Amino acid sequence: MAADPENTLIMTLEGGPVTIRLRPDLAPGHVERIKELSREGFYDGVVFHRVIPGFMAQGGDPTGTGSGGSEKPNLKAEFNDEPHVRGVCSMARTPNPNSANSQFFICFDDATFLDRQYTVWGEVVEGMDLIDALPKGEPPREPGKIVSMRVAADA
Repeated sequence: MAADPENTLIMTLEGGPVTIRLRPDLAPGHVERIKELSREGFYDGVVFHRVIPGFMAQGGDPTGTGSGGSEKPNLKAEFNDEPHVRGVCSMARTPNPNSANSQFFICFDDATFLDRQYTVWGEVVEGMDLIDALPKGEPPREPGKIVSMRVAADA
């Protein structure tokens, strides 16, 4: 199946490009937000502030602290049945289910204990080795950074 450029993200890390297939069928509101922020250049230069081996890499906070987000309103939860497995992209949030904003995480390994509690919005289809190579820590001493994040249709 050919990739749909409107629903494909190219997240360029310092090591190269990571291709993410967006899943508007699972989380239309979250996919729309990710695309909107990407098109605004919101994620450019933002670090992965929490990278836990065997679990996930979290980024999307412009402050790099884990407590920031965009100025847009928080999103209503779109929890779905897609399992949190290696390569899955899902939204971070506070204990409030309707608090996702701009922060997201990418699973290194199966994390199915998160299923139906966090909104899955995409999956890494190429470049997972670059996610694996991100500096580890909470926060990492020298965190990995998103050089740019673009919707493939705009490239």
